[in-house]
Amino acid sequence: MKKIISLVLAVVMIFASCLIFASCGKSAYTIGIVQLAPHPALDAATQGFQDAVKEKLGADNVTFDLQNAAGESNTCTTIVNSFVSKKVDLIMANATPALTAAYNATETIPILGTSITEYGTALNIANFIGTVGGNCSGTSDLAPLDKQAQMIIDLFPNAKKVGLLYCSAEPNSLYQVKVVKEYLEAKGLTVTNFSFSDSNDLRTITERAADQSDVIYIPTDNTAATGAEIIGGILSQKKVPAIAGEESICKGCAVATLSISYYDLGYKTGLMAAEILKDGKDISKMPIQYVDTFTKKYNKKMATELGIDIPSDYVEIAD
Repeated sequence: MKKIISLVLAVVMIFASCLIFASCGKSAYTIGIVQLAPHPALDAATQGFQDAVKEKLGADNVTFDLQNAAGESNTCTTIVNSFVSKKVDLIMANATPALTAAYNATETIPILGTSITEYGTALNIANFIGTVGGNCSGTSDLAPLDKQAQMIIDLFPNAKKVGLLYCSAEPNSLYQVKVVKEYLEAKGLTVTNFSFSDSNDLRTITERAADQSDVIYIPTDNTAATGAEIIGGILSQKKVPAIAGEESICKGCAVATLSISYYDLGYKTGLMAAEILKDGKDISKMPIQYVDTFTKKYNKKMATELGIDIPSDYVEIAD
């Protein structure tokens, strides 16, 4: 009898141990984060993502493998391939080159993008209607481009020639300048594209744009963000104002922007990750999400240097 009781207890203990192990397995996650480059906006998105995930899953139940590609698209591919080899539970791709690398690397591991302007353009999806499908979704940093373009008209009513300064190698930049150009031309302004291929010709193209424009528009562009101080020095010297697509670029070289909070963007992405990992939500049916709040902000230093009066409904960008 004692042997039977002992056997039953042993079986129960083994079964309980299996349940505990299974439970632990379901609550312990590894998330690979590939970030294109060190940059204030991208850094804020990554931080927001991590904070949301830890809040929803528990800080002790998730491990982040955070890798930075230092601005190199090929390095994004190397990083993502390592995540696939490690069989991480989810990949968060911060910026378009990181997303495309992840998208091309795996069809099974869930991928969430953030700091992506337009997914149809980034992933070459024809007739994109808001849901990527498959194993990919995420958040977009796209601010209302028509309202950004209108800022040019409102702040610089005497401007006739607008230069669009962007990197031709970034698909999302091409999308933004196309929309802005159509809007401004419909308002009667002369709009000229000034595209640089990479950081090597940034200075030359910026000088050309400044010489031929009354005001410049710079979209949300990773290469421009990296070279914002260079752009700002040239525009300040030549006394040409700029409107930027996001706050960190504005802080480096422009007068004003209509911007989002990249921390909030990353946080929203983290909430999506928790829904996928904890609640079992089907990523293929999750539409791209957007931040709801936009703020008019201005760079006091640049505005003062150029003698530009900023309306009272603009918020000064903090140092």
